[in-house]
Order: sequence, then structure tokens, then C-alpha cells
Amino acid sequence: MAAIRSLRNRAIFGNLLQKNVCPALSVRQKSAWADVQMGPPDAILGVTEAFKKDTNPKKINLGVGAYRGDDGKPFILECVKKAETQMLNEGLDHEYAPIIGTPSFTNASAKLAFGADSAVLKDGLNATAQGVSGTGSLRIGAAFLAKFYKSKEIYFPTPTWGNHGPIFKDSGMTPKAYRYYDPNTCGFDFSGAMEDIGKIPEGSAILLHACAHNPTGVDPKPEQWKAMSELIKKRNLYPYFDMAYQGFASGSIDQDAFALRQFIEDGHQLCLAQSFAKNMGLYGERAGAFTVVCSDKDEQARVLSQIKIIIRPMYSNPPIHGAHIVSKVLNTPDLYSLWLEEVKAMADRIISMRTRLQDGLKREGSSRNWQHITEQIGMFCFTGLKPDQVERLTKEFSVYLTKDGRISVAGLSSSNVDYLASAMHAVTK
Repeated sequence: MAAIRSLRNRAIFGNLLQKNVCPALSVRQKSAWADVQMGPPDAILGVTEAFKKDTNPKKINLGVGAYRGDDGKPFILECVKKAETQMLNEGLDHEYAPIIGTPSFTNASAKLAFGADSAVLKDGLNATAQGVSGTGSLRIGAAFLAKFYKSKEIYFPTPTWGNHGPIFKDSGMTPKAYRYYDPNTCGFDFSGAMEDIGKIPEGSAILLHACAHNPTGVDPKPEQWKAMSELIKKRNLYPYFDMAYQGFASGSIDQDAFALRQFIEDGHQLCLAQSFAKNMGLYGERAGAFTVVCSDKDEQARVLSQIKIIIRPMYSNPPIHGAHIVSKVLNTPDLYSLWLEEVKAMADRIISMRTRLQDGLKREGSSRNWQHITEQIGMFCFTGLKPDQVERLTKEFSVYLTKDGRISVAGLSSSNVDYLASAMHAVTK
């Protein structure tokens, strides 16, 4: 009888399968990620992908924000090579770094930013932690502000780096905007910035690019920085400096730190995110630092303890190789001197490309005013090209840049700058 029942059950089960009425097998479980929508592509990566597919031998990629030598290839600084050789000979291990990074790195980073004679360092007022390059350092600060600062609003210049918004928004801050760039002059809208800053609610945070504003390359003049500092202090706003290009903009580490040091001199409490991606060519090493300037040593200790608590569940502790390179370069006199020469050479090459591009447009017979090309500074230049002109530049000349007309001047060389001038004239004449 048991055998008969078994055969009967198999037959019934088989019939259910054939009729597709078995509930457990006919209803397919919905995926946990079925409602996840496709995200928009990254604008910069999209430019690079299109560039790679182009077969035109004259093609130029002016989208990526990475320094290139005049041969168009990635550039490794000699001071970095020597630092790595010394590190290898010293037999460094791969042990965990402290949560806030090694003191030799954090101390050197703060010294570079604020200056060796800064009262901030002498009085021990800087709560400095290593971050994962500029992005990670900004994120630490955004999380700290979201957790402890009285206002959850932070005001960005218009435009600003595309990652600023997501970094602060995802951390719990609310991004707002103030005027900065004037498209009519391709320069700084000082009056608009001052008017808007004067209306920012007291106690809000304000983001400031220390030098080489990304993406426009437009910086305030020293006297304008001083006026902004005075107004920001009067409005009781909290300055958050993003300094990704110290030394890489003008070729002088002191000149590029002017705004930050001016605000310190004016008595501001502030915070700072640093990156060593550009000025040491350590893009993939992700070396950066975040600092809060405090009012006394007790406050510094409390703030640093909370920064540790923020970092611990985020990534536990920072990567060591890039930090060791930076520390070795900044703390070894001969490597430091070599770095100052090399970072100036990189800045000078970019400045020379700006001049050659401007001269090339004039030589082509352009009647437009291209003075802003040399008045802007740093890696990026807002050319003033319109979206339709950018489209023509890409389709007809295989010149790749972002739709807003921003170019990475580091992508120019003596072999392609004249070609770009000719192409830009062709789409703007």
C-alpha cells in the first residue's frame, strides 16, 4: 500500500507541474533590488570613455583632472620616486595606521597649510586627521558638521566641484548656493558673491575654494578675499576651506594658502580639507587631511576624539603608503626642496599652456576676448564655450571636454595646443 501511495503522489505532483499550478514554483520571488533604478553616468568618466573609442589621431582629452607631462603621459615626481626608494630601503611594514593617521603625516600636512610659524600649530589648536584624499577628508568634515554644528546648511559657490553636493547631502547637510562665477566676463562675480553672502543666515557654514577654484579656475584677488573674510565674520558664518591645489595653482605654496591664512589672521574658527593628489601626483594613493581649528587645547582634544569616532565605523583607519610618501617628502629637507621645484614646474607648464592657447586664438584671427584664459588659474579653465560649441568641438575635431565648456589645461601640450586653438576658433568665429 505504501508503494501505491508513493506512485499516486508522484503522479499528482507531475500533473501539477504540467499544469503549472504549483504555488511554490509558479510564483517567482521578486528580487530585493528590483526597484533600484539605473543611475546617471558620471560626466567626466563619460568623456573619457568616448575619447577612448575615437579613432582620430588628433583627438584630445581635456576632461580628466589629472596632470600630464608635455608628452601627454602620467607624470611621477622625482621626489616621490626618491621617497619611495628610501621607504623601501628602510623596510617599512604594513601595520595599521592609527585611526587619525600617523603624526608625522598629520603634523606635516597642517604645517604646510597654516605655515610653520602659525599660532594654530604653536598653540596646538589644530585637530588634524588623515583622510582618504580630498573627497574623504571633505566627507569626514561633512559628517562632523552634520553631527555637531548648530546649522545644517552649507553654502557653495556657483558653480562648485560636482562632488561637493553629494558629499555634504549624503552626510546630512543641506547644500545651498551663493553667486561666484560671472559667465559674461568668465571671471569672479565679486559684487554678486558679497550680496549673497550678506544674506546667508547667521550661523550657517560656507564652503570656500582656497585656490584654483574647481571648475572655473577663477579666484578672488587678495583684497577681495579680505573683504569676504570681514563679511563672513560679521555674518557669523563658519568657513569650510577645500584646498586641493596648494602649490599647484601658482607654483607657490604660500601664495596658494593666502586665503586660508588670511582668515586665520582675521580670527576665524574654521575647518579645512586638503588633498595631495594634484600637488604630489598621488591620485590613486588617496592622501589627504582634515583639520578643525579650535579655540583652546581642551576643545582640540574633544574635537579630535569625536573625529576618531566618526572615522572608526567609516573605514577604521587610513591607507598608509601615500601618507608615508607625503610625510617623507615634507619632512626630508632635500626631498622637500625638490618637491617645491617640481610643483612649481608643473604649475608653470599649465600657465604656459594657457598663454599659448590664448596666443593661438589670437593668431587664428579670433576677435573674441580670450583674456580670461590667462586670468584664470590652476588645472581647470572655463572657456566660455556654449553647449552647442562644445558639441561641435567634439564631433568635428575630436576634442573632448565637459558640456559646460570646462577644460583641463593639464591635458594640453606643445603638440596639441595649436590644434585646440584652431578648433576653438572654428566653432566660435
